[in-house]
Amino acid sequence: MERFDVVVLGAGPGGYTAAVRAAQLGKRVAIVEPSMWGGVCLNLGCVPAKTLLRHAEIADIITRERARFGLRGEMTADYGVAYARSREVADGRVKGVHYLMRKHGIEEIHGTGRFRDAQTIEVTGVEGVRSTLRFGDAIIATGARPMGLPGIALSERVISYETLIMRADAPTSIVIIGGGAIGVEFASLLAAFGTQVTIVEAMPRLLPNEDDDVAAALEKQLAKRGITVLTSARVAGVDERDGGVRVAVAREDGESELAAELVLVAIGFAPNSGALGLEAAGVRISERGGIEIDERMRTSAGHIWAIGDVTGKLQLAHVAEAQGIVAAESIAGVETVPIADYRMMPRAVFGRPQVASFGLTERDARATGQRIVVSTFPFMANARAHALGEPEGFVKLIADEEHGMLLGAHLIGPDVSELLPELTLAQQYELSAAELARNVHTHPTLSEVILEAAHGVHGSPINL
Repeated sequence: MERFDVVVLGAGPGGYTAAVRAAQLGKRVAIVEPSMWGGVCLNLGCVPAKTLLRHAEIADIITRERARFGLRGEMTADYGVAYARSREVADGRVKGVHYLMRKHGIEEIHGTGRFRDAQTIEVTGVEGVRSTLRFGDAIIATGARPMGLPGIALSERVISYETLIMRADAPTSIVIIGGGAIGVEFASLLAAFGTQVTIVEAMPRLLPNEDDDVAAALEKQLAKRGITVLTSARVAGVDERDGGVRVAVAREDGESELAAELVLVAIGFAPNSGALGLEAAGVRISERGGIEIDERMRTSAGHIWAIGDVTGKLQLAHVAEAQGIVAAESIAGVETVPIADYRMMPRAVFGRPQVASFGLTERDARATGQRIVVSTFPFMANARAHALGEPEGFVKLIADEEHGMLLGAHLIGPDVSELLPELTLAQQYELSAAELARNVHTHPTLSEVILEAAHGVHGSPINL
């Protein structure tokens, strides 16, 4: 029986980040993972998806926008090449995780871990071989799995994103059930390669957790790309026949049927908190299945910590990484920055156009009853956006009226995910919009939209 200072269950972005930070702080660390080193993000999610989306951007240019950019002659976009490159990029990043484990002296243990008691984890290896680990502290980072739709079983034609992202060809048509981040990203991706796409969303708008104005602008842009969006729509049934799938959709004006080659179910994720032996370790879970944690990631068992999607807090890779660092630093007893308000964490959707945000929406800010200022600045007034040929979208800042402190920001347009860190940094360190406006921004850049919106909080944008 081996003993480690820290044992991490799960080698996704949160798990391997926590392991590295704990090792940097002098701890003897082991990390337990059955197969997916780098987690869903590196293998089946963030990394290969964004690689495919880059190909989709180029495909849009050479198919829909070729005349504007002076492209001539026969040109086609090959999804097979995009898929192959997505696997190459993903595999390279996974190798990078193994390199980090070796570099920091972290013991890799291939298998599935389960708590036998509050100080012991039993690991079942890929060939059924069992071993036992003793630990001082443990970090649970086992992620989440795609949720299914009640009454609808996955099959060859009714699939999750994990199956879709491993296809080497694009379907001719698809119905995407769910208008959240994954649904929107796959819609943008596949439409660029000629797939007929329909999104079915039960809520009144796409991206239900984002700002109303952003959601409305996104729907218009997707429609321009030939994507059909059905909101306030409930899937009444799915029937596989005639070599495809028929989806019955119920709306206020009646029921209709959609025919497609495939159906993608993308309605969210459920924490992987079962089968871990948490009861034996004294770890509590919430009613929704997430492991309960405090602002330092500590569970109800004081020496066991949880991070990432398994907590159900905000299921994003960068959030898991931030939580992992806090957990490792808390274990080591060094100074850290606890995470108390997940609303202020950055969020992004990498479709075309991109969506990025943090903090309160305008609707939520007004519901608090405080006096606010809303400043919106369009990419249409930004030189760099015109140079790129992507002048659609805007930046919307929400600040308190008295001091101009940021309460939230909502962006839609070209590469807006890259603009967000300036805003979250300002919020975290209490920089006002006036102070943000005094930060000189390079010209011509997309970031000048942030500058102008910050000026606008006080009613004085320069270029509008």
